[in-house]
Amino acid sequence: MSDAHVTTDHAAIRQWVEARGGRPAAVKNTGAGDDPGILRINFPGSEADDKLEDLSWDAFFDKFEDQNLAFLHQDELKDGAESRFFKLVNRDAY
Repeated sequence: MSDAHVTTDHAAIRQWVEARGGRPAAVKNTGAGDDPGILRINFPGSEADDKLEDLSWDAFFDKFEDQNLAFLHQDELKDGAESRFFKLVNRDAY
């Protein structure tokens, strides 16, 4: 794997996700009330698409901040191809 980067910058996260055709999402039936549940990114053609529900960026980032998360991601694979690798991690660990 090529280098991974960590950010909490909302604009940078949104740009990375949208450049890869992704949308903010949550796992269905994991939230209640105003809590969207477990955050994910939904990419086109993903096998998990039917298990996710789309979120607004505002709802995604509200939960992102409430959970003190950071976005760990890889820009490209070793061969130079665009990567979709990401993880939502505790920001205190980075």
